[in-house]
Order: sequence, then structure tokens, then C-alpha cells
Amino acid sequence: MAHLSPVDYATASAEIRAEHDRELALRGRMTNMKRILLHSPAAHRIYAEWFTLRDLLRPTLDDRAIWLLSKAISETLRAEIPVTFFRRALIDSGLDPEAIEPTSDEALLISLGQAVAADANAVPDELWVALKARYDETLLVNLVAFAGIMVATCVFTNAVKVDLDPELEGYRRKAGGGDGEPISALAGRCPAGQRGGAVPPTSPRKK
Repeated sequence: MAHLSPVDYATASAEIRAEHDRELALRGRMTNMKRILLHSPAAHRIYAEWFTLRDLLRPTLDDRAIWLLSKAISETLRAEIPVTFFRRALIDSGLDPEAIEPTSDEALLISLGQAVAADANAVPDELWVALKARYDETLLVNLVAFAGIMVATCVFTNAVKVDLDPELEGYRRKAGGGDGEPISALAGRCPAGQRGGAVPPTSPRKK
């Protein structure tokens, strides 16, 4: 059970109701995490900047790349709700989360997600070299900021022990079910420069 309760719309303040209605109008859904965050509309709006940054990463990064980056961060931080959320996104798009072979660009993003989530003080220099060879600094600022909000999302769901949303139940990784290793772990072990490698060779592909 979550340590904090979801807001009760019927008894909530006008400010909370307005923020609730704004979120529903924008996204069309209300999750357990959002219902708890709505105790502070300001906090809710800050976490919702995830969507703003995601949109700024498009179209340079497609949805699949963003999902794999987010899933890698969530797996590293052992955050079940975000992991399951991005498993659902992949599965509903016809992909098998355990069988995806990442492109070199996707593997680079997965490696960044792992590094930021594990220890942001230790992101390898060679990873930065590869990133800067592919993307311009505006994209990279948005990318790291996006990763930071994804980390914050994982921290919130873990610390509060937010309950898994019922609609995510069918997308959970089955314990001991032979699903294989997370794709983030696989990316980290592939030789650099190969499909799925952690740090693909640099090339002048600034975007």
C-alpha cells in the first residue's frame, strides 16, 4: 500500500480539481502517481514537464528510442511502475521487450540511461564523445533533463510505494518466467560499434 493517499476529487480544493481536469484534458488518463502528486498541483506540474521534454526530443528521437531510454533508467532504479509502463508501450506497439535488438543509436541512449541512473557522477567520457558526435547541444540538454525527470519519477514511485495501476498488471515482468535479461543489460555488454553496442563509433550525425 502506498504511503501517501490519492486525492479525493469530491473533497479536493478548487485548485486541485482544476489541475486534475487540466491533466485529464491534456493526457486523457489519470494514474495512481498523478492522483498522489495532485496534493500539490505545483509538484504535479513539475513532474508533467516529462511530456514537454519528450516532445522536444521528437522528431530526432522516435517513441521507441524514448521508451527504451526510459525503461533502462527505470530498470536500473528498480522502479516497477515505470518499467511496466514502458513495457506496455512497447508491447502495445507490437514489440517484445525481451527480444528487441536496439539500433546503435538506441543502445547509446540505453547506456546513457543506465549511467545517469546508476551514478550521474560517473557517466563515461567516451559516452559523451559518442553523444556529441550525434546530437547538438540543445538536444543533449533536453535529453539529460528528460533523463533527470525520469529518475525523479522513479524515485517518487519507489519512495512513496505507489500502487501499480490495475491496467498495468498484465504487462509486468513475470518473476522467474524466463523473460531473459533487461535490454539495458544486454546493451551494456555488446562490443562497441556493433548493433546493440554500448558506445557505437562516432560519426558526424549532429541533429
